[in-house]
Amino acid sequence: MLTLFFLLASLASAVLWTTASRADERPPGPTRSVVVQPDDTLWSIAERAVPERAPREVIREIRALNGIEHFYVYAGETLIVPPRD
Repeated sequence: MLTLFFLLASLASAVLWTTASRADERPPGPTRSVVVQPDDTLWSIAERAVPERAPREVIREIRALNGIEHFYVYAGETLIVPPRD
């Protein structure tokens, strides 16, 4: 019986921890994509895609959505961008 209690307590802790760690994530919305144009940068794409938000914040999301580890993009590349607010 004691083992069952610890198992349930561990499960509840895990659920609460994963839920709390996602509390600051933006809710999913419809995905949008853009094609990188010549001379585009992540900054210019962020300003164009979600102009009402700070570009640094949008760049962080663009990099996460596309699995980008660096800060450069190439013309012709298709990127997923966050939804507008």
